[in-house]
Amino acid sequence: MRGRPELEGIADRVLEMSGADQTEVMIAGVDSQLTRFAANAIHQNVNETDVTVRVRAIFGKKVGVASTNDLSIEALRRVVASAETVARFQQDNPDFHSLPGPATVSKTEAYSPDTASCAPEKRAQGVAAICTLSRENGLEAAGAFSTRTEELLIANSLGLSVYDQRTTANVMTVVMGDDSSGYGEETAIDVTNLDPEAVARTAVDKALRSRNPTDIEPGAYTVILEEGAVATMVSMLAYLGLGALSVQEGRSFMCGRFGEQITGENITLWDDGLDPRGLVNAFDFEGVPKQRVMLIEKGVARGVVYDTFTAGREEGKTSTGHGLPAPNTGGPFPMNLFMAPGQASKKEMIASIDKGIWVTRFHYTNPVHPIKTVITGMTRDGTFLIENGEITRPLKNMRFTQSVLEAFSHADMLHSELKLIPTRGSFGMCVPMAKIDGFTFSGKTEF
Repeated sequence: MRGRPELEGIADRVLEMSGADQTEVMIAGVDSQLTRFAANAIHQNVNETDVTVRVRAIFGKKVGVASTNDLSIEALRRVVASAETVARFQQDNPDFHSLPGPATVSKTEAYSPDTASCAPEKRAQGVAAICTLSRENGLEAAGAFSTRTEELLIANSLGLSVYDQRTTANVMTVVMGDDSSGYGEETAIDVTNLDPEAVARTAVDKALRSRNPTDIEPGAYTVILEEGAVATMVSMLAYLGLGALSVQEGRSFMCGRFGEQITGENITLWDDGLDPRGLVNAFDFEGVPKQRVMLIEKGVARGVVYDTFTAGREEGKTSTGHGLPAPNTGGPFPMNLFMAPGQASKKEMIASIDKGIWVTRFHYTNPVHPIKTVITGMTRDGTFLIENGEITRPLKNMRFTQSVLEAFSHADMLHSELKLIPTRGSFGMCVPMAKIDGFTFSGKTEF
């Protein structure tokens, strides 16, 4: 990492070069390492180090953006000129008001020296634990062990200048048999908090128990969704309507429903970039400090997240610190989501079901009806039948078609613990397992 003084020096030079009415500089540095494995052996170890300078130039209500990873003076002049040229050829955006002003950000514990200095040998040792257990059980493991260090500086011509460093570490594997698969994953700020052996045991156990899967007819079933599956549903809610732009454009499921009951009373969902249980970050990509935003409280629709642009379109609103890098047509997005846990244990959740389905996670998930939050996707890596309070046999994967809000209206039990699930980039969410009644499976597969 180059450190704050060097990045501030680059930002100062860019701001001095700019002739725009307002100018923003975002400098993002990354040092990432990845050890990838397949067929129970490491086949790739890579390291990437990069620094990107992104310039947003504004003339009146015309906005232009350009970026480069060349830090020479000549390249910085070119990127400033490019951003200004783009801005001059834009049409006026009547809803644009201003870049954000100076801000004081909270100090976060988002950086781990152990992660930043993690050697390839340590990642290889973790991978070896996974591949060894897989091989001993006649299975094949694939996946990756990655570490990442990031630094981000946002500065603008209004006097804003904020800087932060953060690290993330992730180990993930899918273990395959002839007709089965299992999955395990952990993510953390500090690499020493990861347990590759535990990840291996989880994935191998799922793959072994998934052998010789059987059919079950599509229909509505009581399900237990593991945290990964719950995270997929929460992510789809965020995508479909928890940002202010989707509400302003009338395409959010929240439209006209603020203050109304939209899920069961046991569902509370919020976004908080400063909560140490998640992958914390102090400010957004405009340099605005993160705020805790209540989205759904005891089933009631409460709010959405804002960036400076969407806040400027509504009287009395300010950015909640959820801006994405410019140019951004998707609007603000909640990147640090939390769902309140319940009080149930896994044993209690299973014991309460006469007939149901255990789901490890989903994939190929896509929206069907955004306003109704209907989505569709497939189960994978461990789907099991529950009968008379016990997991009895593996099932072939199934397609589901289900409204997320409807599902969360029938979530009668939530696990007492949260798990950190990685999401977009180096962000994550913390969610519990959920027992949901009447979850609709619309098709089945041959595997």
